[in-house]
Amino acid sequence: MTLTRRIIPCLDIKDGRVVKGTNFLGLRDAGDPVELACRYNEQGADEVVFLDITASKENRGMIIDVIQRAADELFLPLTVGGGIRTLEDVQKTLRAGADKVSMNTSAVQNPALISEAAQAFGTQCVVVAIDVKRRTSSEPGKTMIPLPDQTSCWYEVVTHGGSQPTGIDAIAWAKEAENRGAGEILLTSMETDGTKEGFDIPITAAISESVGIPVIASGGVGTFDHFYEGFVYGKADAALAASVFHYGEMTIADVKDYLSKKGIAIRPHAQ
Repeated sequence: MTLTRRIIPCLDIKDGRVVKGTNFLGLRDAGDPVELACRYNEQGADEVVFLDITASKENRGMIIDVIQRAADELFLPLTVGGGIRTLEDVQKTLRAGADKVSMNTSAVQNPALISEAAQAFGTQCVVVAIDVKRRTSSEPGKTMIPLPDQTSCWYEVVTHGGSQPTGIDAIAWAKEAENRGAGEILLTSMETDGTKEGFDIPITAAISESVGIPVIASGGVGTFDHFYEGFVYGKADAALAASVFHYGEMTIADVKDYLSKKGIAIRPHAQ
């Protein structure tokens, strides 16, 4: 059976509005989250991700009202992340209409939450988001990954919207997340986020090869070919993008047409 690859728009939400920046900084407004999600629904998105990007930094809960509005109007799977710290938060988010929850900072701080959520609601509901940053220093126990410029680095897991280093090796953490019951990994590289220079292929491929659950590549799409590279060279199961969709540089339907012509098995968009 051929696995179909997914195209997923991501809506980073701050103060109830969609925002987008570069390397997690310099945020600018991109519109109303539910209006944008409905547009992507019509364009044939396979899923939509809502990430409340300042919930952990600001130590507050999730955007329940936005989730409820979106769930009322969308006919595709909705993943929600940001501010999910407890099993009760997971339950509230799913009850509000989300199909999956995405945990990042909270999963690192309390890895048992992954297991608890998977046991209570099923692994298919649990996405562990991993934000990573390159580190060039060679350290014992870290997985060194070759880069295109013939150097190598290891990737550190960062939390709180990329502001807090953890010292955790990304490959090891991805494996642990899978072992604890994560059904999917959403991988974002701070090196490429918002740059439009393509996904961070070395870490995407390394994690895709290290785990047996789907990996969503995130951070850096600027051209149609970047999606192709994420699937073929990064070995990702899904590709996530934001600004190229938010600002109308390309549509999901266009991306799917392009990938189909390149031989990538993709879910057809609604005509």
